[in-house]
Amino acid sequence: MAAAIPVIAVDGPSGAGKGTLSHLLAERLHWHFLDSGALYRVTGQACLIEGVSWQDHAAVAEVARHLQVSFVTDAGGEVRVSYRGCDVSREIRTEEGGRGASTVAAIPAVREALLARQRDFRQPPGLVADGRDMGTVVFPDAPLKIFLTASAAERARRRYQQLLAKGENVSLPRLLEDIEERDARDSSRSVAPLVPAEDAIVLDSSTMPITEVFDTVMRAVRQRGLA
Repeated sequence: MAAAIPVIAVDGPSGAGKGTLSHLLAERLHWHFLDSGALYRVTGQACLIEGVSWQDHAAVAEVARHLQVSFVTDAGGEVRVSYRGCDVSREIRTEEGGRGASTVAAIPAVREALLARQRDFRQPPGLVADGRDMGTVVFPDAPLKIFLTASAAERARRRYQQLLAKGENVSLPRLLEDIEERDARDSSRSVAPLVPAEDAIVLDSSTMPITEVFDTVMRAVRQRGLA
């Protein structure tokens, strides 16, 4: 039954525009949305709350197995994320939250613990799944797979602008360094490395506005009879 429910898998590195694209697709199609990265971010944050070191793989995996997480859309349409009843939406979106997600995601037992939870999001009429291994591991039978990328320099610039707009004091060179380190960690991990699926459509958004990316993907959606 689940296999008959269509999935659009949107993978790629941090800052390429996956989240924006995925939200737009889910809204246009009236499908469900999965931010798989949020599950890893919450796992990393939960470890900090519980006093568990990200380097203690067995303990981190145990946190992931019993993760008490909930996603609720507020009146303004924003998704709020809670761990054990406490709102951690802001904490998991920091640079530290990103480092935590990338670190715990490299642990095989953590990925295994969260796999079934991600697949449970596959509900009618369809699912748009945003992540790094949606098309290669979680939903390998997805009828449409997108791998959205952009240069590290452009992704750092975008993140820099976002943080400045929030009033945060940030360093562009440090952001670039963090992104390059995360790319290396995500691409070289032994389990579910960050790579395009063999049948994925690869798009480089370095010089493409999100409207052009969206229109390109929607053409592929229509070509596959998903809309």
